[in-house]
Amino acid sequence: MANIITITGDLGSGKSTVAHLLQERLHYNYINTGKILREIALKHNMTTLALNKYAETHPEIDEEIDATFKSLSESSNLIIDSRLAWFFLPQSFKVYLKTELAVAIRRISGDRLRINESYASVEEAATQISERKQSENKRYMELYGANCDDLSQFNVIIDTTTITPVQVAEIIITEYTKLSFLSLYDPL
Repeated sequence: MANIITITGDLGSGKSTVAHLLQERLHYNYINTGKILREIALKHNMTTLALNKYAETHPEIDEEIDATFKSLSESSNLIIDSRLAWFFLPQSFKVYLKTELAVAIRRISGDRLRINESYASVEEAATQISERKQSENKRYMELYGANCDDLSQFNVIIDTTTITPVQVAEIIITEYTKLSFLSLYDPL
């Protein structure tokens, strides 16, 4: 197994926060496609939901992001926060983070870095988050045959609803260590 950890999951499940903790702990390089997606949305003066809808008929958006991951198959010591890196890097240690929708809404609403992901109400947030996930899953299935709803493809699935990011990182490192015999990292 390559020394690559791919993290995907529900919107607002803590992927970026956990990836940063893993980066500090393992001293791996970190790639975040959420940040790239938000920058593309901002460049096109769109929300992330609008960009996802736009990408349904403009495959160049996905190609721009996904080409990065296809080129990383020979890399190592990476943590990748991405919707599809697990698919493009099947040799990676694949992590899926899930969370309850109400918790995701609270986390996303409180994230100052998500400048193009603001909502007028909790109901609007729930609708847009659900629509975004449906749009992405549909697109990835059509483009690549990647079934993002099939969680059996992941090495570990963690519900982050009631545990801290530090606890999530510990679980990932424990499971990753079991599979890769990784033993050197900094304690939290």
